[in-house]
Amino acid sequence: QKFRQRGDAELRGHKAVLSTCTMFVPRPTLVLCAGILLLFVGFHSVDGEIFTALCDMEYLVHMEKDLVDSLEQYIKREEDKLEKVKIFASRIKEVSLMALKEPSSHLHHPVNAYLLVKRYTRDWPLLEALAQEDTAEDFLYNMTKVKESFPTDEDYMGAGKALVRLQDTYDLSTQNIAKGKMANIESGFTQSPELMSEDCFELGRLAYIDQDYYHCALWMEEALVRFQPDPTSDLTKDTILDYLAYASYQQNNIERAYQATKELLNINPEHTRAANNMNYFQKEMDKAAIDKLNMVTPKKDDAETSERGEYRRDLARDYLPEREIYELLCREEQREIFNITPSRQKHLKCRYFNNNNNPRLLLKPVKQELVFDNPKMWIFHNMLSDYEMKVIKELAQPRLRRATIQNSVTGELEFASYRISKSAWLQGWEHKVIRRVNQRVEDVTGLTMETAEELQVVNYGMGGHYEPHFDFARKEEKSAFDPNDGNRIATMLFYMSDVEAGGATVFPQVGARLVPEKGAGAFWYNLFRSGEGDFLTRHAACPVLVGSKWVSNKWIHERGQEFRRKCGLSPDE
Repeated sequence: QKFRQRGDAELRGHKAVLSTCTMFVPRPTLVLCAGILLLFVGFHSVDGEIFTALCDMEYLVHMEKDLVDSLEQYIKREEDKLEKVKIFASRIKEVSLMALKEPSSHLHHPVNAYLLVKRYTRDWPLLEALAQEDTAEDFLYNMTKVKESFPTDEDYMGAGKALVRLQDTYDLSTQNIAKGKMANIESGFTQSPELMSEDCFELGRLAYIDQDYYHCALWMEEALVRFQPDPTSDLTKDTILDYLAYASYQQNNIERAYQATKELLNINPEHTRAANNMNYFQKEMDKAAIDKLNMVTPKKDDAETSERGEYRRDLARDYLPEREIYELLCREEQREIFNITPSRQKHLKCRYFNNNNNPRLLLKPVKQELVFDNPKMWIFHNMLSDYEMKVIKELAQPRLRRATIQNSVTGELEFASYRISKSAWLQGWEHKVIRRVNQRVEDVTGLTMETAEELQVVNYGMGGHYEPHFDFARKEEKSAFDPNDGNRIATMLFYMSDVEAGGATVFPQVGARLVPEKGAGAFWYNLFRSGEGDFLTRHAACPVLVGSKWVSNKWIHERGQEFRRKCGLSPDE
């Protein structure tokens, strides 16, 4: 079928060979409506990383508006052209019917003979020229101009995986996501249209290609519920059922695979592979019924059911050891497991802080809040002004590049799926605001900025996140930092935007959770006074559920702090 050549090649030859027979895998298909096809066929992007920063996606909204305007002009020209053709056809038909009554006598009248010759020598050629008129030229020209700025396949895959990541992290149902309900947030916040069946199908197909059959099954179930025949799309109900049956089988839900296959055969009885699979599923259920005598096996003449199947997420598929705790913290659930008792919380204080009468803080002390006790974490409220944040964003945005991580084995910088954002680095000499921010960090922390890293500015992309990590380098890491500057002794993290939902900074080892507050700075020490790393500072940036998250940070190094943060008497200080 149309649009399927690319899909057929995605997993060509992929089959699951079972002990008794072969369970054939459905071929992935690319089902795009005509409008979507225009936006995604033949596109090319400059860097292919648009999805990693929301600020870089904003221009797509304006560009699409221009494309829609151009498309409407094209439609108007086509309608005008068609209207002229209809008028011509109506006139010709009227004269032609009159002439066909008595062709010979009709031509006896000299005017009729003249008009007949005129139509063949003037009117029909004019109609031919009208039909050949290229009304799409301007639209196609506008498309050509902007195609190089279109998102790429990498962006499309990244956007799909972002939705799946949000689904898992925040325990969202496919029903709510498809309805645009991403969180329990009040009306008036960012809204979205509902997903159509083919949108859900495409999300399931992306999961299928990634051999993620759990999410494939969930999204195929949603696509099935929302399916309505659409003349602009090649997506069919039996295609959805084909994927659903196989994904259900891979999830060990044989009964649901049986039901989906049966429904598929009701629609398309000539589907040979489905018929073979149906027999296999029946045998598997018969075996299970023998093993469990109390289990009722559906028979072939049972009524079909459209109830959703039950599926279990495979946490072993995720490499992150603390994934469950990390996700619970992102959702702000079950913090009681960390023993954050009222007696601990009563020691957390707020105060106006001038850092031992620092001259720059005497007249305007900062608002300091101790938000966690072990390890100690502070929030400095109103550290950055709106003007300062605006300048920082304007300086950084043209330089934003996809954020990297340092390979702990090779020491090389590389991209990683567990860090989705773009970052830029700003130096003090570039603008007085940057110098002022650097000085302010030194004033409130008492640590020198001479060996600190440049101000890093970050904007998170779709479902942007940074999974649990350490800011300091472990001993086994290769060439992590300049040995002359030492390790990262402390972190100052500035929140430069409020986030509608999600985007918290969490510490899975201890249960701490910091919610973005525009203008505030979070501060903690990564190293003990002895220079050893504090492994309790392992932290993560939760995925942004709704909103745009901007942060900036100063990583402060050991050198120069010898007399500012002296060694303690205990290794754990």
